[in-house]
Amino acid sequence: MRLIRFGAPGSEKPGVMNADAQRLDLSAEFADWNRDFFQKDGLARLADLLSAKGGGLPPVPASERWAAPVARPGKLICIGLNYADHARESGAEIPKEPIVFLKGTNTVVGPYDDVMIPRGSKKTDWEVELGVVIGRDTRYLSSEDEAEKAIAGYALSHDVSERAFQLERGGQWTKGKSCDTFNPLGPWVATRDEIPDPLQLQMRLRVNGIERQKGSTGTMIFSPRFLVHYLSQFMTLEAGDVITTGTPPGVALGMTPPQYLQAGDVVELSIDHLGTQKQNFIPAR
Repeated sequence: MRLIRFGAPGSEKPGVMNADAQRLDLSAEFADWNRDFFQKDGLARLADLLSAKGGGLPPVPASERWAAPVARPGKLICIGLNYADHARESGAEIPKEPIVFLKGTNTVVGPYDDVMIPRGSKKTDWEVELGVVIGRDTRYLSSEDEAEKAIAGYALSHDVSERAFQLERGGQWTKGKSCDTFNPLGPWVATRDEIPDPLQLQMRLRVNGIERQKGSTGTMIFSPRFLVHYLSQFMTLEAGDVITTGTPPGVALGMTPPQYLQAGDVVELSIDHLGTQKQNFIPAR
């Protein structure tokens, strides 16, 4: 299944995208794709409903905005330097354990929404990432196999970063990661059965039509199931939480000289089976 949400900011509704790439409205059946939905076995109920109703669901008008495919998560957990080739690009050692930081959950916006370059920013950067959506409240998982069962699905995530805020203003990554609109998500969440192998997904990102990132989840250091198991030893992962799992090489920070984003730039990104995003970068209002 491919879960989508649609509608104006603050008035989003849940839906799905069918095999014909048509968005269908499920707001009459479910309140939202949120913690309550995932925690109360909502995916199974949704599968049963889709099997029973087939094509009888109302279509979503084409003019409706694409929203982030899950409601605002309780936690947005990020993993740094999780691709061996990106770590080399950054001049960093391969981490022995995952580098973990949190990002403000109000950064989550739709996949085609504008992204605001913060006031005073000179080093706004791009990062295409695989997002992992947690399917049930869980902690102290006993194995990676158990962790995999706690994954509801996967989504395309854009971990936008302001490098000066992140690296030059006291070494607190949160400041450079939590600016408004800094995490476009979607266009959909693909449930686990939709993804043949999460470690064999091609990832691409273009800036103004020029390819900047081209990589594969196959160069991840720590796999999604490892990360879910690992994180569960330190914190409760709640249904609907999102883990963004790192980026392949090709970010502006690694260029000589760096070419950071400016107002007017357009960024397009994609991951196999998870669709595409496109954002216009504008000055912060």
